[in-house]
Amino acid sequence: MILDILDNADLYADLNPRFPAAFAFLRRPDLADLPAGRIDIEDGLYAMVAKGPGRKPEDALIETHDHYIDLAYVISGADSIGWKARRDLGPAVDAPDPRADVAFYEDRPTHWAEVLPGMIAAYFPEDAHMPMISDAEIHKIIMKVRV
Repeated sequence: MILDILDNADLYADLNPRFPAAFAFLRRPDLADLPAGRIDIEDGLYAMVAKGPGRKPEDALIETHDHYIDLAYVISGADSIGWKARRDLGPAVDAPDPRADVAFYEDRPTHWAEVLPGMIAAYFPEDAHMPMISDAEIHKIIMKVRV
């Protein structure tokens, strides 16, 4: 897991060959005006624009991905994202179509990170995470970066 501000993103550019393009996308001046939904950027990299009410932790499941890094960038609101080491998870309770690259677990996070506007949070396949936890609206971009 990485938690930092977008201004420092270039420090992590060498961790994945698609990170430079992801960080460039997050620096777009029109980012806040993009419509909700998926935006394809290049092979192995797309953005999901999410805008809506946050969830309560008791109404959410922790998730993992095998083939993608979730790189979250908050535009407005505060996203409290729960984390737990994947190796410490119990069995998956829901794993839809494997092409969706997501599995869900009933485990509770062991740590929480408050991701505020201007911050990035990267969750690798080794990181289980529970995003979109808030009492208010969240507007964020989730960069899906293939590993």
